[in-house]
Amino acid sequence: MSGVVVVGQVARDLVLGVEGLPEAGGSTDVLERQELLGGKGANQAVACRQLGATVRLVGVVGDDRAGEEVLAQAAGDGIDVGAVVRRPGAPTALLVDLVGPRGVRRLLEDVDPRMLLGAEDVRACAEAVRSADAVLVQLQQPGPAVLEALAAAGAGGALTVADGAPADGAVRRRVLDAAAVVRADTAEAEALVGWAPRDVPGTVRAARSLLAEGPRVVALATGDGDVVAWPGGHVVLPHLDEDPVDPTGAGDSFVAALTVALLRGESPESAAWWAAAAAAEVVGTAGGRPDLDLARLRGTAARARRAGGRR
Repeated sequence: MSGVVVVGQVARDLVLGVEGLPEAGGSTDVLERQELLGGKGANQAVACRQLGATVRLVGVVGDDRAGEEVLAQAAGDGIDVGAVVRRPGAPTALLVDLVGPRGVRRLLEDVDPRMLLGAEDVRACAEAVRSADAVLVQLQQPGPAVLEALAAAGAGGALTVADGAPADGAVRRRVLDAAAVVRADTAEAEALVGWAPRDVPGTVRAARSLLAEGPRVVALATGDGDVVAWPGGHVVLPHLDEDPVDPTGAGDSFVAALTVALLRGESPESAAWWAAAAAAEVVGTAGGRPDLDLARLRGTAARARRAGGRR
């Protein structure tokens, strides 16, 4: 299977299941507790590996015990962590996911600025990025690091997948020039196009406007699903989950499955259904860690596609 490089966040996830958040001065019992490898980059890397890709992760952790533990977990998942930077004297990012009933969650983020990638970090592993078949770049990372990753991926001819929306206009222009695939949630879509898509037709229009700027596939979230568009067509994907527990990580699994499907030669429409099926699987449990199986995913995607999407 093809080689994937993921450029993005690595963190420790603390997932706490609660009946509800307490009032000020109150308390509540924790019903479930998990401590996991997390962060958008790590989640995408794990999902790609579970779907059969060989994966290298580019990110930053501290030189603390938490950093050692998350790197050990990633290596145990079969991910190459040789390009993950150990930042001296800095604490590994901590994400606290409070999961209540009916899929309601709150996310607390403790991310030291030193846990963000610098251009020099990406430059140090540029050869690995250039040799990849696909490069997933998370646009929440600083602009210089994003630009380095895009340049290295472009030099090697990789399938470049951009996730999110950069704050800087110049970086945005470079992303749309360089990325073959662009994925954004509703707020990020507004940042990319400069106006807020209010409904499905508006989201389709936004996706079409982004396609005109360079990407080959654009995936944008809507209120109750996703739009995936490509030159000459699009599909509107409903959320396939029947009883979501926690939305954390749904977008990460969506991006990973979309990427792997395209690498395997699936059409954009087929890849879109893979992505929807992957997102549905991860929201069925608390926390953002995926648990994907290629055969199961294909079956779910095929059944959902036969049932039909709104076009």
